[in-house]
This record gives sequence, C-alpha cells and structure tokens, in this order.
Amino acid sequence: MDNGLSIVIAVHDQAYHIEQNLEQFLTQTCETPYEVIVVDDSSSDNTPDILTQLKTQYPQLYSTFLPKSVVYNPSRLQLALTIGAKAAKYPWVVLADINRPPVSAEWLNGLQEQTTDSNETVIAYTNRKRDTIYYQAWQTLEEAAPLLRKAERRSGRGHQGKWNKYRRGLYDAVAVPRQQVHDAIRLFDRKISSWKLWGLRWHVWWMNLRNRV
Repeated sequence: MDNGLSIVIAVHDQAYHIEQNLEQFLTQTCETPYEVIVVDDSSSDNTPDILTQLKTQYPQLYSTFLPKSVVYNPSRLQLALTIGAKAAKYPWVVLADINRPPVSAEWLNGLQEQTTDSNETVIAYTNRKRDTIYYQAWQTLEEAAPLLRKAERRSGRGHQGKWNKYRRGLYDAVAVPRQQVHDAIRLFDRKISSWKLWGLRWHVWWMNLRNRV
C-alpha cells in the first residue's frame, strides 16, 4: 500500500467505551484509506460481541484477541499494541485510545496531512471544551520520545488530565511509520522512578513551550 493509515486500539473490559466511542474512529472522512484494528486483551465483559456486531456495519474494522494465558514482559499493553501493529496493512500506524475519541470527522484527515516524508512522528491533541484539534510533527521518533515516555508511563492513569494538556504533553494519539512503530511501542507502559518523572515533566513542558503548534 502506498498510502493509508492503520489505527490500533488496545482494550480490556471497555465495552461501554467501545459502544460510546469506537464509531467516532470509524466514521472519519479521511481522503486516504484507513482501517481500525482493535486488540481485545482477554475482556470478560461483552466486548467481543460488540466488536462482532460493529464489524458487520464497518468493513474497515478488524479485531484480534490476546489470550489471558500469554505472559509477556514488560507489559501486556505493549504486546497488544504490537499484535495490532503487525496486523496493520498501511504505512502509517496510529496508536490511539478508546477513551479519547475524535471530536471531528476531519480528525484523521488532519493527522494524515502531517504524515510526510520529512516527519517520523505526528501527535494529535484535542481541546475538548472547544472541539479544537491540533497536531505536532517531529522529524524523528527520538525527538518525540520524551512525550511518549512521560504520557504513557505505567501509573495506572495513563495520560489523563485536562489542565493545559498540550503543555504537559497529554496527547490523544500518535502516528508513526510502520517501520518505527515497534520502537514507539517500547516507550509505552514503562515504570519510571519519581525523580525521573519530574525530570520528564519539566523536559516536556519546556519542549512544548518552545514548539508551539
């Protein structure tokens, strides 16, 4: 495939959020083809049934399953995202969260416009009070790594929060070329000591203070 985007979402016992939010990912008006891949991490609720029903309505929706018996270090989230990324058929992979759905049908189109040969990482932010979407492009994944590492740390809360989201690097989704996606996933769900976390917070704040979008 010469163009297109694969959205990868990992879920676990999130049937309610799938019902409320997944269709917002599936009804994008993107000018290039796209797919949505949902990786179900052994949900015990009716997540599988909901995904089966939605797949009859949306041919661009795919789902796969991570068995509970599988043991993986350092985290199951990394494994789930890796499974989804391996299933991706398009050259850009968008790592998204079911709890942070698009606020506009143009969300993916705006993201796609930033996926150029000169960019290796594109981050999407949303001001949900104003339904405003803005994007931040980085030439390399290494430049964007502090944001991913800080936002996706293993804290039990992920990158939640509303106050000054952009300054704190609390993004909604990140897009990387398929050949870099596994390096990006390795930055997710990692333990960070308190003093390193404080350093990351200041680093990210300073990065985004200088790099206005």
